[in-house]
Amino acid sequence: MERQNECIVEALLFAAGEPVSAEHIAKVLEVETQEAVETVEHLKEVYDREHRGMQILRLEKSYQMTTRPQYYPNVQKMYRSGQRITLSETQLETLAIVAYKQPVTKQEIADIRGVQSDAVVNRLVEYNLITEKGRKKTPGRPVLFGTTDEFLRNFGIETIKDLPHLDPANQEQLEQLRLEQLNTEEEKEQ
Repeated sequence: MERQNECIVEALLFAAGEPVSAEHIAKVLEVETQEAVETVEHLKEVYDREHRGMQILRLEKSYQMTTRPQYYPNVQKMYRSGQRITLSETQLETLAIVAYKQPVTKQEIADIRGVQSDAVVNRLVEYNLITEKGRKKTPGRPVLFGTTDEFLRNFGIETIKDLPHLDPANQEQLEQLRLEQLNTEEEKEQ
């Protein structure tokens, strides 16, 4: 029965082409969620141990079957239309702000960066790396942005909690730099 469940999970993940929740897998297998998770995790280990061309990624509470990154160039040759996204420094900086501060508004991003970031945020939404996560309960109800499963996949992390922790000394330096930028702007306005 265990082998059959692994085959069913493999078929589900392959056919879905997008993340499938552990709860959904459990419903299909007609088992408890924990048993479904154990089945998927075992299958994931098998794929990793055998260094297969496909891998199973854990994304928050979901799973997805994808091509291993080292084989992307080979798959790209087959399709020729697939373009790998290359992010500029500005886009990476903005994406990092969203990842670490989410949910965050465009204005909060601009305050941290010291420049308006509308175009950069819009491009990151086009790339499906960030998305609208709701609206802030303040006047004007600005849009709140956060990262997507595509962000997790592209950066090879399972959950946003897996982001590297910022060194407190660096955080203090970043805050000091931001305060200096604000003071400079205030002086220019006077």
